[in-house]
Amino acid sequence: MGKDKLKRFAEIETFDNVLQLDAGKPYKGQWAKEFFKNDNPVVLELACGKGEYTVNLAKMFPDKNFIGVDYKGNRIWRGAKTAIEEGIKNVGFLRIQIEQIVEYFANNEIDEIWITFPDPQPQISREKKRLTSPRFLDYYRQILRPGAFINLKTDNDGLHEYTAQVIADQGLKLYAKTEDVYHSEFLNEVLDIKTYYEKKYLKHDKNINYLKYSLT
Repeated sequence: MGKDKLKRFAEIETFDNVLQLDAGKPYKGQWAKEFFKNDNPVVLELACGKGEYTVNLAKMFPDKNFIGVDYKGNRIWRGAKTAIEEGIKNVGFLRIQIEQIVEYFANNEIDEIWITFPDPQPQISREKKRLTSPRFLDYYRQILRPGAFINLKTDNDGLHEYTAQVIADQGLKLYAKTEDVYHSEFLNEVLDIKTYYEKKYLKHDKNINYLKYSLT
C-alpha cells in the first residue's frame, strides 16, 4: 500500500463524518436523529467513490441528510475531507460492503438512493454483484420508504439496458429513462453534477445513461 493511501486511512480515522464497519450499526433506525441531529430525510449514494454526488447533493439540499456508502476508504477520504473543509454538516460517509446494508439501516429509513457510475460487473457470472440486480433490490425494499426513488447514472450501456430489463420484469414504476442524459428532457442541476470518472468519459464523447424508478 502506497504512502498516500496509508496517510488517508490514518486521517479518515479522525473524521467525525465517517463511520467504518461496525461503528455504523448503532445508528440503524436513528441516522437522522443521532448522527445528523435532526429529523430530515436521509438519502444514500451507493458505491459513492470520491463522494462527488454525496457532497454536491448535500450543498443543494440543506434540508436533507446524505450518506455516501463505499468500502474503499481512500476514496471516501476525498469526499469526507471536502465536507469538513467546507463546513457541510448534512453529509456523512459509511465504509461498509453494500451487501450488508440492511444491517445498518432500518425499514423505511431511507428517502432515496443514488447509484452513480458503479462497477457494471459485465460478466454473467457476476450478475448478482450488480447494484441494480434483483438481489440488491430486495435489500433496498427493506430500507426505502414506500414510493422512494432509485436513480442510476452510468456510462455503461450494458448496465443501463440490464437495469431497464429488471425494471420491466419486476413491474416497477419507471419515471425517467434516457441513453443520453445531457441531451434529454430530464437534465437538471442534480443530473448535471459530474463525478471524476464522468468527466473523463465525457472528454471521449461517451454517452451517459440515466434511469429513475421506484420499487412500488
